[in-house]
Amino acid sequence: MKNLLLKLGLKLLRKDIFKEYKKLKKLEYNSLENNLKIQKAKLKKILLHAYKNVLYYHKVLSKAKVIINGKVNLSNFNKIPILTKEIIRNNFEDLKSKDLNYDKRKPYLNTSGGSTGEPVKFIQDNDTWAKGMAGKWFFYSFINKKYPCKQLKLWGFERDILKGGYGFKGIIKNWVYNRKFLNSFKMSKEDMKDYVKIINNYKPKIIEAYVQSIYELSKFIEKNKLKVYSPKGIITSAGTLYPEMRKLIKEVFNCWVYNRYGSREVGDIACNCNKNEGLHLNIFNNYIEILDKKLKPCEPGKIGKVYVTTLNNYSMPLIRYDIGDIAVPSKKQKCSCGRGLPLIEKVEGREMSIFKTKEGKKIPAEFFIHFIGVVYNNDSIDKFQVVQKDYNLIEIKVIIRNKKQFEKDKIKINKVIKLEMGKDCKIKWKFVKDIKPTKSGKYLYTISEVK
Repeated sequence: MKNLLLKLGLKLLRKDIFKEYKKLKKLEYNSLENNLKIQKAKLKKILLHAYKNVLYYHKVLSKAKVIINGKVNLSNFNKIPILTKEIIRNNFEDLKSKDLNYDKRKPYLNTSGGSTGEPVKFIQDNDTWAKGMAGKWFFYSFINKKYPCKQLKLWGFERDILKGGYGFKGIIKNWVYNRKFLNSFKMSKEDMKDYVKIINNYKPKIIEAYVQSIYELSKFIEKNKLKVYSPKGIITSAGTLYPEMRKLIKEVFNCWVYNRYGSREVGDIACNCNKNEGLHLNIFNNYIEILDKKLKPCEPGKIGKVYVTTLNNYSMPLIRYDIGDIAVPSKKQKCSCGRGLPLIEKVEGREMSIFKTKEGKKIPAEFFIHFIGVVYNNDSIDKFQVVQKDYNLIEIKVIIRNKKQFEKDKIKINKVIKLEMGKDCKIKWKFVKDIKPTKSGKYLYTISEVK
C-alpha cells in the first residue's frame, strides 16, 4: 500500500525514481566492460551538452581540445582544468546551462553540506534528484533486496531543534516512505535510551546513520549492557568508518555494516557490499578520478584526491570537481560478489570530532557543519573551522565573504549553538585569512580539545 502511494506521489511530482532504480538493478550484474562503455557514452554526452550550452565550459572544453569539430575527444579529458568551489562562486551564472529544456527540468538551488568547511551553492533539478535517489535506493538494495522497505534514520534534523517537531507534512512523508527519524543532533543519555526503545519497537530492516552518531550509540548500548534489535544491515555516511568503529557497531547490532560515500553536490558515489572488498562505484551517476599532486592517476593502494564529473546534472554540470576528499584506488579490479561495478579501496575523507557538554551530551560534527555551512550561511562565509576549547568555550575560525550579511547570520548561529551546547557556552569568532589542512591533506573542520 505504501509503495503504491509512493509511486503515485512521485509520478505526480514527475520524479520517477522507481523507473531509474529498475535501470540500475538491471545493470547491476552486467559485465564491468559493458558498464564502463555505458559510463563512457554518458560522459561524452554531458561533455557535448556542456560545450553547447554552458558558457564556462564552451571556453574551457575548446581550449582543452576536448571538443573538436563538434565531436568529443576523451584523450584530452585530463587537460580540462580542475573545477574548484571558488570557480563555482565566481562563475555561477556562466556555469548554468542555457539550453531550451532548462526550465522544464525544474532547476533548484542547493548548498553543499559544508563538510570541507567551505560550503558552496549550485544548481540541481528534478531529473538529477530522481537519478540520485535511485542511486541511493540501489545502495540500500545491497542490504535488503526488496526496496523500499522499513527504514530508520539516525540523522541530523534541524526542524526538531528549531521548531520542536517534524510538522504534519513531514509525518505523512515519513509514513509513505516507510521510515522513521531519530535526531543525531540530540544525543544525551536519555535520548539514547529512548532511541534504543524506539529501534526495538519499530524493528527496521535498514538503519541509516551518521558514522559518529551510530558509533556513539553503539558505545552507549555496550556500556549499559542494553539489548537492541538487529536490522538486516546498517549503512553509515557523513564521515570515515574506521575498522574499530565498524567492529563495535557490527558486534552491538549483530548485523553487517555498510560504508557509503557521497555528497550533496554529486549524490551517493560508492558503497561496499557484504563481501567488504572495497566500495562499489555508481558509475552511472558520476565519473570518478583519484589523482596525485601532479594530477596524474594514483597508483592502487596510494592516497590521492577525489575529483568528480556528474553525468546526470544537465542544469549545472560539474566537470572534474574538486570535492575535497582523499581516497585510495583499489588493487582489485572487481569484487567477488560479481557486480559489474569498479571498486575504490577506501575513502579517507575528513576527520571529525564529536563535541561534549559537562552533562554528558554529545553533539556530532554534522550539527556545526549543517547550521554554519548550510542553514545560516547566506553567502556570508567562505570557510570555517569549529574548535571546542572547553565544555563551555567554542572558537570558530572563519573566512568572511560578506561582512554585513555575516553579522546577521552570526546571531542565528550563536543562538542555535547555545540551544545545543547550553546557554552558558561562550562562542568566540576568530577572523582568519586561511585555514590549512593537516600534512596528510585532511581538513579538520571540527576539533574537540575536550578529553
